[in-house]
Order: sequence, then C-alpha cells, then structure tokens
Amino acid sequence: MHNFYRLLTALFLATALSASVNAASIINGEYTAFAPGSDDDVKVTTYVDSRHERLTDYANGYSVLVPHGLTVNASLSPIVTVLSNDNLRIEIFYDSFAGTPATANDYISYSNKFINNRKDHSLLLDETYRQNGFTIHLLNWTRRPLQRLPNDKNHYSSIELIKNQNEVYSIFIKSTQPIDNAREIAASFTLTERQGAPRFNLPMNQPHTPLNAETRAFYDKFFGVTSPLRWGIFEPGAPQTFEKLDLLESQLSYTFPILVRYQSFDENLPIRALESAYEHGRTVELTLQTSYNFTDNSGAIYDILDGKYDDYFNLYAQQLKTFGHPVIFRLNNEMNGDWCWYSSSNYSKDAELYKAMWRHIRAIFDNNDVDNVLWVWNPHDLSFPNFKWNHYLMYYPGDEYVDIIGLTGYNTGTYFPGEKWREFDHIYPDIYAEYDRHFAKPFMITEFGSNSVGGDKAAWMNRMFTQIGQFSKIKAAIWWNGIDYDSSGRPGRIYVLDESEETIAAFRQGLKKFSRD
Repeated sequence: MHNFYRLLTALFLATALSASVNAASIINGEYTAFAPGSDDDVKVTTYVDSRHERLTDYANGYSVLVPHGLTVNASLSPIVTVLSNDNLRIEIFYDSFAGTPATANDYISYSNKFINNRKDHSLLLDETYRQNGFTIHLLNWTRRPLQRLPNDKNHYSSIELIKNQNEVYSIFIKSTQPIDNAREIAASFTLTERQGAPRFNLPMNQPHTPLNAETRAFYDKFFGVTSPLRWGIFEPGAPQTFEKLDLLESQLSYTFPILVRYQSFDENLPIRALESAYEHGRTVELTLQTSYNFTDNSGAIYDILDGKYDDYFNLYAQQLKTFGHPVIFRLNNEMNGDWCWYSSSNYSKDAELYKAMWRHIRAIFDNNDVDNVLWVWNPHDLSFPNFKWNHYLMYYPGDEYVDIIGLTGYNTGTYFPGEKWREFDHIYPDIYAEYDRHFAKPFMITEFGSNSVGGDKAAWMNRMFTQIGQFSKIKAAIWWNGIDYDSSGRPGRIYVLDESEETIAAFRQGLKKFSRD
C-alpha cells in the first residue's frame, strides 16, 4: 500500500511539473495535480496514442482503454464513472450481488429485456464469449434519432464483463455515430488492485424556480427552513369531490392542506380539480405520469423527446399559468421502479433520457412563464431492479430543475410474495440521511402508508408518529389512503386510514401535535 502511494505521488508530481507527461488525475471527483491520500478516490487517465488513452479507476479496481479526449465525471463514483464529449458518452459500473438472490446471469437477462421492444430498438449484435478471464456479453443496438435532443446519441453498445456470478463490470456506450470499437474496449479491460474508496462529489444548491408572489409565500410557509411538518392525503375522490374526505377529516379532527391528484396522458390538465381544491383552501400535489392507461407505453419517453407531445405540454403549461395558484408538481415519480413505463429499464437502460425529458418539459413551462409550480423529483426508496444503472441518482435532472425532493417508502406488508413488514424506522432514517448528504432542498414524503396484512397497523402508526418529527427537512407527509389489489381483485395492500376504529384513533391522536393551516 505505501509503495503504491509513493509511486502514485511521484506520478502526480511529475504531471504537475512537466507538460510532457500526458496524464490527468481525478481525486475525489476533481481534476487536480495534488497527490492523493491513502483513502482518496483516485482515477488517472494516461495518453496512449493520438486515438486512445487509458483510464485507471483505482477506487473501483479496473483499467480500460477509451477514446482520446474525453472528460471524466466522477461525481457519482460509487455508482458510475462517466467519460464524455459532445458526441460520445461512456458509463462504467461495478455491481456486486454478494448476499443477494441475484446472479450475474440474472443481471444480464434482466438488464437487457428492453431489446425485446423491436418497435423502438433495432438489434445489431448480441453475443457472448470468453476473453481475458471474463465472460463477456456484448449487445449493440440503435433507435431513431430524437428531434428535441441536439447531438442525440442514438447508437448504443453494452459490454458486460462477468468476473464471477457475484460480480459484473458494465461499460455502457452511446454515440452520435455507429459504434465500431466495443470489442477493442472490452479486450482492453483489466482488473487492478483496489486503492482508496469511491466517493460522491455532488454540488448542493438551493432551488431557483421563479415564483409569483402567492406561490413564493406558499413555499416559504410550507417549505421554509423553519416550516413545521404538515400532512396531506391521497383520497381517490378528492379534490373533485369532498364527500368521502369530509367524513374522514371529521373522524380525524384534521383538515389536510395538501391533496394528491394523479393523471396520465389520458387527460389534459385537470383544471377543475385544481379549482375545486383551491375553493376548499387546499393545494394539490399534481402527479403527472407520462403514459396512457391500458396500453403499451414503452416508447413514451422517445415520443416526448421527439416532440410528439409539445402541443400537449404547451397547453398544459398555459392552463397552469392561467390557474395562477400554487401547484406542487410531481413529474414521473418512482422512475427507478420497473413498474413505471418511464423507468430506463424500458428504454435502453439510458437514464440520461429521463433527465432530458424532465428538462424538455421544464423548458416548455419556462417558455410559457409558468411561475406557480414547485417541481418535485421523487424516486422510490428501493430501486427495482437494484442495479447501478438503475440507481435513483442516475435520474436526477439537476438542482436547477428541482425545488423539492420527494421521499417514498411503504410498509407493503406480507400479502404479496417477496414483500415484508417494514417499520417506519426501517425505511425513513436511512433514506433521509442519504438524501440529506446529496440534496440541499426541502423534503416531503409524497406518498406513504402501512398495510394491515402482516402486522399491527395501528401500532405501526403510533410508532411512526413518535419518530417522524425528528426529520427536520421533511416539511410535508402525504398518506396514501387507498388499496392495491391482486390480479384477482382481492385487497393485497390495505393502506386506508379508516380500516378500523383502532387505526382511526391512532391517526387522530398522532395528528394532534401537527399544524393544519
């Protein structure tokens, strides 16, 4: 170890002092000429020839030949190392399945099932071979170029290098031009002794969305640094009708200031629902999921970025602008869950397209001077599949596009195979601490609940209320007051508050200490 760092220090000093040494160093996510410490996250690129350089990622334990002249982004080093220019992007991942039911073969099979969608993807190559001690799976494909993406990188190659059934390295390539060097890159890949540890290096900034006076006042009241925790609810009939909600609020002796309304492409902006909520003194967490009900939506992201829905979003933005009152806008939530059509598991494993979609829609809103919308970005607390290319941070569009970070984790109970009873403090302390390290934004629990199948739901509620107040950045918590049914129509996840006298009493008692204005 000490010899390694003496040699590496000498390389860094030589790099800093001599322009003839064609090397660059990235330490803890920053290009630098300073020597690393023993625990630092170190990556080095060295010149090979006019076409190639070699990236050695000591923290993740590999070295690989890449095209010359790419910029290294190591801000998400525990997840991915990225090399890119305007026309090419390479993402390199390391996945370990030790201690999980998954295997390398599962990873290969599941990661590439999107290719079965031949309507949107053209398969060029799919082969598996042995080389340099690895089993290598090489997949090449392409898709149509998308009109709203300058320099759209619509040519893809995925190289999966299986070290053993517990460990896989993946090299994901996307380019504006056909890719003809994937085999060369795969052949150059070697393992190195791991030194140091991968680290995150994410900038943390506050929101920048221009807001009208009413929305700014709402934000300051509900999401300011000193704002208390408030509660909201999803009740399927509200805010179109308040009949069921009025009864529930009467039982709970609480008026929920935030209501959730879901919609898809099957309807335009639900303006009457927004107006009804406003007339009742409520604000809507408007959740737009860019898909249609009861149809194949696997190409929806491609269609959005091809401009197919520009008219839809322009009208949507104009109607929001006309409404004028605050709206909490949650776009394509739980994107790291494969049950969502907009998860990258359905479109080339390419989370960059999710970010591009978000920015495209945001640009349309900005062009229409929408100033009454707070943008909520909301992954699920568990990624399905739990692979690095599907990590929730791969989908983050950037601080300048997001106002509030949404948290979602359910106690799904034990009705469905593979699910388990999870207490509130088994879900939220870890996710809160992790998000707090990455984001300077206020938080809200955009939806959550506890099933009654598998444990004592009222007791779960009681414990939740004693714990939730410790998370100072969580400014709102939204209970999902509904039921998930199985394929035969039987209730499997029962989240309703008024399931029993005990659950109503537990929630009513818990709400007493929280603000309702």
